[in-house]
Amino acid sequence: AGRSPQVKAFVTQDIPLYHNLEMKHLPGADPELVLLSHRYEELERIPLSDMTREEINQLLQELGFYRKEMPDAPVPEEFQFAPAKPLLSLLPPQASTTDSKTPPKSDKGEHPDL
Repeated sequence: AGRSPQVKAFVTQDIPLYHNLEMKHLPGADPELVLLSHRYEELERIPLSDMTREEINQLLQELGFYRKEMPDAPVPEEFQFAPAKPLLSLLPPQASTTDSKTPPKSDKGEHPDL
């Protein structure tokens, strides 16, 4: 299957801006986003071949990935482990007691750049 120009543009130009997003190139394979838990367990696979570059970026931001202004820009402290936040909700409730020391933050301040 041919990799769409949209996905190619995303891979070459957008991936370097995302924190904790890694590209693994498999020759001949359709590009897909594989979501892993912090224990590297596979949570979900999302095929990207039919998506536009815009849609992929939107998806990643909805998933909680942090997008930097420049590839070498520093990542704010609260995003060091992004996108761990949305992934935590997939764990059974008792598993997330370890981070009860951090008070839940409201989502209001999440996208100041919109």
